[in-house]
Amino acid sequence: MVSRDASESRAFLVLHGYDNFRPAGHWQHHLAAELGERGERVVYPQLPEADAPQVDAWADAVARALAEASDDGRRRVIVVCHSLACIVWLAARPAEDTVERVLLVAPPEPDVLAGIDALTAFAALPLTTPSTPTLLVGSDNDPYSPHGVAASFGEPLDIPVTVIPNGGHLEPGAGYGRWPSLLEWCLDATTAIGPNRGAAG
Repeated sequence: MVSRDASESRAFLVLHGYDNFRPAGHWQHHLAAELGERGERVVYPQLPEADAPQVDAWADAVARALAEASDDGRRRVIVVCHSLACIVWLAARPAEDTVERVLLVAPPEPDVLAGIDALTAFAALPLTTPSTPTLLVGSDNDPYSPHGVAASFGEPLDIPVTVIPNGGHLEPGAGYGRWPSLLEWCLDATTAIGPNRGAAG
C-alpha cells in the first residue's frame, strides 16, 4: 500500500513512441489510469505529430511535460518511456535534477530508425549515459532492436537491462495491454518487471 506522503511528493511522466496516439489498449494507457486510480499524479501527454515527429518539437514537449509533472520542481518524477520516447529521453535528458528514476521500454536501434523516412533525424541523436537511476527493458525478439537491448543500449550506456522473452516490441499486439509487474515497479522500484502471462510472441 502506498503511503499518502509518498504519493503527494512524487509524480509519474508517461511518454509514448512513434505513431502512438495513446490507444486505450496500450499498457501505457492502462498504467496511467491505474496510477491515477491510486491517487498518484500522472502526466501522459500526446506528443506532437506522433505519425510525423520532429526532434525539437518532441524534446520541447517532453521538457514541458516534465515541468508539469514535477510541479515546477516540487515533486520527484518517475519517468516511463516506450520506443521512440526512449531515444528522445536519452538524447535530451531535460531537468534530471527533478527525476527520481527512469524506465526505458523497447528503445529502437538507430540503424532501424535510419531506415524509416519519418525518423531519420532521431537516428542521428547522440545518446549519453544517464546520471539518474535508469532501467532498460526489452525483449529478445524485438524487430526494432534486432541486436538486443543489452548490446545496443545497456552495455554502451552502462544501464542495467531486463530482458523479456518473446515480447516483440512490448506493445498490445504482443500481449502488452495491462502489465501488472510494470505497474508494481512504478510503485516500488525493488519489484522485478517480468513478462505478461499469455503474452503473444
